[in-house]
Amino acid sequence: MEVTYQIVGTIRSPFTDQDTTPIQSIFSEAEGTVEVFPEYAEGLQGVEGFSHIILLYHFHRANGFRLLERPFVDGSRERGIFAIRHFNRPNPVGISLVEVASVEGNTIRVRGVDVLDGTPLLDIKPYVRQFDHRDDVRSGWVDARHIEEVKIRSFSPKGLRDHEESS
Repeated sequence: MEVTYQIVGTIRSPFTDQDTTPIQSIFSEAEGTVEVFPEYAEGLQGVEGFSHIILLYHFHRANGFRLLERPFVDGSRERGIFAIRHFNRPNPVGISLVEVASVEGNTIRVRGVDVLDGTPLLDIKPYVRQFDHRDDVRSGWVDARHIEEVKIRSFSPKGLRDHEESS
């Protein structure tokens, strides 16, 4: 079966290099915009009432895929692609949770953007605390890395490599 999606907009950010782009939105304070194409702008009605949205996008600069890949936060060993969030995936779809600063026409101003400038937008979903938050969550191998304790300036591929080399 083949599945086709429509690109509904473009994500704008200050990031132009994969190696220096934050690996997750929680590690980014950068501002950006989500530009929804005019024919989809009516679908933004009500988005301004949400503090956060989930962006689904196409990793347009992914380089094929591997079923085993080294995660950026733990390059010590390869892990299954479905147990990490690497961009080289069978279906190069990314997800980011960003804060909504404002909605003006067909543009959403966001904070915490962690994607490359010009990334094709597939969809927007509202973050709903009552639906999306879970208590008592296990985060697999990520829990063992104690990421919240790592004190580095940049959670980007380059920043993490530099941290590992200096440790």
